[in-house]
This record gives sequence, C-alpha cells and structure tokens, in this order.
Amino acid sequence: MRKLNSYIAKSVIGSVAMVLLVILALDVISALVDQLGDMRGEYNFIEVMIYVGLTVPARINEYIPFSALVGCLIGLGMLAGNSELVVMRAAGISVPKITWAVLRPVFIFIALGLVLGEFITPYTDQLAESRRSIALGRLQALETKGVWNKDGDEYVHANAVLPSGEMRGLSRYQFDQLGRLQRSSFAEKALYIDGYWLEHNGSETLFDPAGLKLQTHSYIQRDWHSNLNPELLKLLVLSPEGLSISSLYRYVDYLQLQGLAADKYRLAFWKKVLQPLATASLVLIAVSFIFGPLRETTMGYRIFTGVIVGIVFRTSQDLLGPSSLVFGFQPFIAILIPILICAGFGFYLLRKAD
Repeated sequence: MRKLNSYIAKSVIGSVAMVLLVILALDVISALVDQLGDMRGEYNFIEVMIYVGLTVPARINEYIPFSALVGCLIGLGMLAGNSELVVMRAAGISVPKITWAVLRPVFIFIALGLVLGEFITPYTDQLAESRRSIALGRLQALETKGVWNKDGDEYVHANAVLPSGEMRGLSRYQFDQLGRLQRSSFAEKALYIDGYWLEHNGSETLFDPAGLKLQTHSYIQRDWHSNLNPELLKLLVLSPEGLSISSLYRYVDYLQLQGLAADKYRLAFWKKVLQPLATASLVLIAVSFIFGPLRETTMGYRIFTGVIVGIVFRTSQDLLGPSSLVFGFQPFIAILIPILICAGFGFYLLRKAD
C-alpha cells in the first residue's frame, strides 16, 4: 500500500504543480501588461518586474485551492484513462483509501499556502506597494492611495509605508472640538525611534478659526508623539486579504476595543482560516467526479468541469461573504456554506461509487 500511495502522490503532486505553474504564468503575464500602462518616471520596466515578482507569493497562495481541484482531476483522470484505478479497485483497494491517498499530497500545498500567507506575503506585498509608490514619486503631496489613521483629534495619512515601518509622504491634519482645521503638516519621511516618530524635511501651516491661513514654517527634523506605531502601520497598509491570520485576529480585537466596525477583517480572517478546508472539499469533489460522472469522459472535459466548479465555488464565496456584511449574519457561516456543499456532494458521490 505504501508504494501505491507514493505512486498516487507523484501523479497528484505533478499535476497540481503543473496547473499552478500554468495559472501563475498567465496571471503574471497579465499583471505585467497591466503595470506597463503605469510606467513613468523611475517606475521603469525593471521596477515593474520587481513589483510583479514580489506579488508572486500572494498569487500562489490565492490559486492553490483552484489548482488542487483541476490538478487532481488531471492526475486521477490519467490514472483512470490507463485503467489503473480499475486495477486498484479490483485489487481490493477501497474508494476511501484512494481518496485519502489523494488528499495526503495535497496537504503539502495546503501547508505551503499557510506558510506563504502567514510569514511571506504580508512582507512581500507591503514591500511591493511601497517600492511602487516611491518609484512613481507619490511622496511630495497627498495621494488618494496610501494609509489613513485617526489618532485622537488628528488625521494622519502616509503615501507609502516601508516594511521597516518608515513612513514616506506623511500628512497630518489636526482639528478642534468643533471640527475646524487648526493645523496641517507634511513631512518627506518619518522614522520610529524609542517610542516616538522623528519627522524629516517638513512644513507646517497654522489656521485661524475661520479657516484662513495664518502662518507657515519649515523644519528639518521634528519629534511627533503618537499612539501609532510600526506594528499598527503594518496592519493598516495592506488590504484585509493581504494580512496574515494572526495579524487579522489581533486587528479585529483592536477594532472592537475602539468601537469600530471589524466585519470586513473578520470575513478575511475566516476566509484564510477555512482555506485548508476549502481546498480539501474541492479535492473531494475532484475524486468523486473521477469515480462518478467523469469516469469515462475525455481529459479536456474533465479540465473544463474543474474550471467551472472552481469558478462557481469562488463566486459563491465572493457573493456570500459581502452579503454577510450587508445582511448581518456571521462571516464564518458565509465562508463555510460553499465548503459544506462541496464536501457533502463529494461524500454523496463517493458513497455511491463505493
């Protein structure tokens, strides 16, 4: 049985890896073409290549479930086409044992996705965005993109945040209790040193209660004491999908303590936590299809079916997730429903086949 498990594992791993590489190559080419339209200034072709290269880990993590589905359909389809599955069944190997032999190598890709999402993609995505913003010259004025944060009576915006925690293009706006602007400032960069920020090369403007400019002065360096720190910045700079599971968990708690809405981050948290189950349920569907309705079909039809199932699964999660935010039911349920449907349908077909 050990040799049989190894043989199935080689077939599954090779097929899943091949599908993942093909999808990744197409996505990278599409991203390169998309970024070429933004080339200007120092954001040249080399910077475009670096930007897209830094986003590759996140793309791999995103496509693992879909690749596992299509890859298992291809790998098992090849075994079925050569009548090897028939020989296995004739030798007394049950369908559950074959299913487990298929799931075991898929756990390698699930573990890869967890490692990428928890330790690598938060850093590479932040580095990619900060390099892109710096290369595009988005440091000299307030940009529509960037990081916003409210600190007491002050609103803070940074055009770019480096992985080290350094802010570039820092704008600060301070208001009084009536919501009138009192002062605004802009600094080229800010470094976090011993519990406070050190702003470099900035200017500050003071306003009277009527909103008229009173005075503007420049400075080379200035201390800024704030509750904002580099750890919090790392949570603010990325979208919820780009954060790690542990960071999402901490940030949800932080938002709840501040009395702020955390549903969007809670949804991203459960989507990441349940991704291994989503991958396993899609693999279960692939195995059940090979032993069931796709046993005698062509390889092209199996791939087509896998693509359709993957699209339907992804679309259902993308629709149910935001719906939970609108209609007020738990994001956990929204993410879990498509997984349970896939797993239930897969178990039903496998039971019929056995």
